[in-house]
Amino acid sequence: MDAVNCPPRIVYCSGPLFCPEELKVMGSIAQVLESAGYQTFLPQRDGVEAFVMNQVDAPLANAWILKPIQTLAHKAVFALDIYQLVERCDGFVFNMNGRVPDEGGVVETAVAFACGKPLVIYRNDGRSLACGRSHPMLISAAQVVVDDIHQIPEALAACAARRSFVLTRTAALPPQIRRTVAFGRRVWKLLRLIRFLAPKNALLV
Repeated sequence: MDAVNCPPRIVYCSGPLFCPEELKVMGSIAQVLESAGYQTFLPQRDGVEAFVMNQVDAPLANAWILKPIQTLAHKAVFALDIYQLVERCDGFVFNMNGRVPDEGGVVETAVAFACGKPLVIYRNDGRSLACGRSHPMLISAAQVVVDDIHQIPEALAACAARRSFVLTRTAALPPQIRRTVAFGRRVWKLLRLIRFLAPKNALLV
């Protein structure tokens, strides 16, 4: 593993994406980062979610006979996220807004923290765990917490400048993580080939 302090180039944008308002905020986070010169991975646009979000609650998609396909889709989502977090992306932003933090985002925050990635939490939601305080386990994982989307690019750069972070070498990871990263890498290559087939997200129509 090598310690570096250069600004991240590709940023994983994590957060809730199950209603139009959430999707809009996540899109805004990615847009602000891209305007500042970063590349971004936005699951609703770039991940397996872009292909399956319209079917999340569809009765046919959840039929018993299609459970194997559903299980494979879940594994593909997980593997792609792990690949992006461990190997491809070198910065991480978590949109922590919501009555409770997004469950997937919590897992992704833990992975990004464990990999030593520059980690910024965005939160401007008045709801909290208790007395205005956010969950200490999550807030403590972040190097910077901001309440304005436009502060995120500068906060990421400050994280890298203030402390070294670790570039995780895939070969040094436990076997099950290496297998997951390898599967996620294959999923990513496939998605890049078929991106034009992704349907328009029904929540944004």
